[in-house]
Amino acid sequence: MSYWLFKSEPSTWSWQDQVTKGDAGEEWDGVRNYQARNFMRQMAVGDRGFFYHSQKEKAVVGTVEVIAAAHPDSSTDDPRWECVDIKAVQAAKTPVTLEQIKQEPALSEMALVKSARLSVQPVTEAEWRLVCEMAGLDP
Repeated sequence: MSYWLFKSEPSTWSWQDQVTKGDAGEEWDGVRNYQARNFMRQMAVGDRGFFYHSQKEKAVVGTVEVIAAAHPDSSTDDPRWECVDIKAVQAAKTPVTLEQIKQEPALSEMALVKSARLSVQPVTEAEWRLVCEMAGLDP
């Protein structure tokens, strides 16, 4: 299993929007960055990810599961763009802010710290376990 982080502006697509979709989940569409797209191409059904609210909140607010491998993004006719489908798994008991992540030495190399603008990014297993612990989530 691999681990990922999915960033979203809550005013566009929030954790609550994701939760409302239930087991049917939702496409993680609209990504127009080649590196983020390539990360989605690497994802497998069953991989887990953090759902991260960007903008003002800047926090991990829950976990998601990849429920469909990379496929054409339905929000465009451009064949270059692909996406995965994800479903909500668990809400964070305590959201973990970017500031808290930056203050944790063991997370200093996390892509969220190093490549903050990337909307889809990998998370190592050690990072996954530590952020889950900080958030009160089951790893």
